[in-house]
Amino acid sequence: MSDVIVTSSNAVSIVNSFPKSQPLIFAPDKNLGAFVSKVTQRPLVLWDGACMVHEIFSRNKIVEVQRQHPAALLIAHPECEEAVLQLADFVGSTSGLLKFVQTSPAREFIVATEPGILHQMQKTNPEKQLIPAPSNQPCACNNCPHMKLNTLEKVYLTLKYEAPELEMDRSLLEAAYLPIRRMLDLSAELGL
Repeated sequence: MSDVIVTSSNAVSIVNSFPKSQPLIFAPDKNLGAFVSKVTQRPLVLWDGACMVHEIFSRNKIVEVQRQHPAALLIAHPECEEAVLQLADFVGSTSGLLKFVQTSPAREFIVATEPGILHQMQKTNPEKQLIPAPSNQPCACNNCPHMKLNTLEKVYLTLKYEAPELEMDRSLLEAAYLPIRRMLDLSAELGL
């Protein structure tokens, strides 16, 4: 049903590629959509959906961690709620967050996104301290249960046995391909 797909790293550029007079519905993430709307200075109709991981960060607990680590920079994914983004020293896509940590002279970072990124950040920046942003849950449960269903073993077995095979109606397959193709074409046009 989409006209074009976006990611957190290309959403602003792709939204800006449409004429200002063109009404746009942004789905499924209302937080990313609100961030894009703010950056692009254009109204978007926001679908009432969000990433569960990015919605459970606790602004109050983050402020407490900032008190404990006054030199730490708070970096946040744009799918976080506005209350968290207002505290952030840097807001960026996953690749943007990785690059920021690599290039910043800062030594400590509070990271408000899916915690799986911390491993990659630590590999490329072993000398820097990475602090996961706390959630409003009593547990450390801001791991995405959906993303964690994918494992290296499952990827390996899928590639090795080419299974499970998914069959779908050809018209649905073609309709789903179009918005992805548009994203890739627009990204190439925009030099992303």
